[in-house]
Amino acid sequence: MKRVGVIGVGEIGRALVTGLCDGADEPPEVFLSPRGARTAAELSGRHPSVQVCADNQTVVDRSDVVIVAVRRADRTTALAGLTVPADKVVVNVMAGVANDDLRRLLATDAPLVRAIPLPSARERRSVTVTYPAHPMVDDLFAYLGGVLPASDEAAFDVFSALTGTLTTHYRYLATLTAWAADHGIPAEDAERYVRGLFQGVGRSLGDESRTLHRLAADHETPKGNNERIRTTWFDQANSDALGKALDGLLADLGQRAQPPEGPEPPS
Repeated sequence: MKRVGVIGVGEIGRALVTGLCDGADEPPEVFLSPRGARTAAELSGRHPSVQVCADNQTVVDRSDVVIVAVRRADRTTALAGLTVPADKVVVNVMAGVANDDLRRLLATDAPLVRAIPLPSARERRSVTVTYPAHPMVDDLFAYLGGVLPASDEAAFDVFSALTGTLTTHYRYLATLTAWAADHGIPAEDAERYVRGLFQGVGRSLGDESRTLHRLAADHETPKGNNERIRTTWFDQANSDALGKALDGLLADLGQRAQPPEGPEPPS
């Protein structure tokens, strides 16, 4: 595997480095920016192939693939002034930042690839959406769980909008736990049960021979408990509201992908 640089060592940066290095027979050389110093130091202390660089330019100079994982609002401060030769490959994992935007900022002719790695990359279980497809980048993410190249940037934004539902799922589970606690179940017991219940659901998602609609039907008895909650709570109005929220997010993502007309407003 090529030498990998990571600029911005937050949660996703940590997950990528962990997935690349933990238990690997021949882990790649990984070069980390000093941003996120505590996490970078922890990763370099755990993995002999990981080094923390003095600055972001050194990360670029030593790497074949440079993963940009800073927050969108920090990109100008973190990346301005970098020299990125055309023989590098830049992976843009910043949410809402189009490749045209990043190319203007970096003033580079290097290949740019957008990607949506998930925290599960640390376990090599993240199916990562990319655009455009690039052999070196797709091989990297295939190793981390799988790669799904998008057909164009509009399709990429649809996948990006879907990732915006992740914390809603966790809050849904927390709401179930709180409801049980309100009815006298010890909070620890309620959380243990809910976690076990939905971990089982997660495992069933690995059965790709059945569609999601088929899985739902197979877990539901006519006029049973599951059907009652689905039809009384997750009704058409609820479904339409979710679709409307996703449409709004998708519209915002599309606007962010357009060339800026002036200074970026504060995030």
